[in-house]
Amino acid sequence: MKLKVSRAGVALAALLAVAGTAAAEGEWSGNVALTSDYVWRGISQTNEDPAISGGFDYSNGIFYAGTWASNVDFGDSSDTNLEADFYGGIASEFANGVTWDVGVIYYAYPDADDEDLDFVELQAALGYEFEGGVGVGGAVFWDPDNESVYVQGTASYGFTEAFAADVSVGNYSFDGGGDYTNWSLGGTYSLPIGIDVDLRYWGTDVDDVDIADERVVLTLSKSL
Repeated sequence: MKLKVSRAGVALAALLAVAGTAAAEGEWSGNVALTSDYVWRGISQTNEDPAISGGFDYSNGIFYAGTWASNVDFGDSSDTNLEADFYGGIASEFANGVTWDVGVIYYAYPDADDEDLDFVELQAALGYEFEGGVGVGGAVFWDPDNESVYVQGTASYGFTEAFAADVSVGNYSFDGGGDYTNWSLGGTYSLPIGIDVDLRYWGTDVDDVDIADERVVLTLSKSL
């Protein structure tokens, strides 16, 4: 999502420098996806058009880092067509089974002409999976430059090893106003050929903004 900032990326660079000290060994993975609409926190990032995306991830012990990119269309004078995200952090699990994740995400828009749309978020998340396939989680994202906070709660249930459903509710608050709430409900089925099919409903409480209207999004993704 496009926001204007005066600085970004310092915390990410520091974190990746720490993670890089353990980069002699680790695991690499990749992903690619095709979606009918790139929706982020309930708002279309492609002016309601399809998107293709992909990324790479590296993990080593509790450290992780990665990058992800997608086409975008904000329908404005910036004429930006690309979003590239860079992220890193540490994640693990407490003895009681609660998972935790602390990291930073840098959102970059390299072809945004003279506009500075880049921004950074610090994030912290907790999760827990109960016996029987029920999982719950919560996360907080803080953008110090734009003074915005996004809080999200999720719940999921695995019906089988191949099919799971989940629901999420999030609230985006801004220092200058324009706060809104979004929600989603969807299911993901893993095909035997290694492709995941996700069908998801998105909604927000934003009025009279086309890119924030209710919508159903179909996404095909594959791990590499």
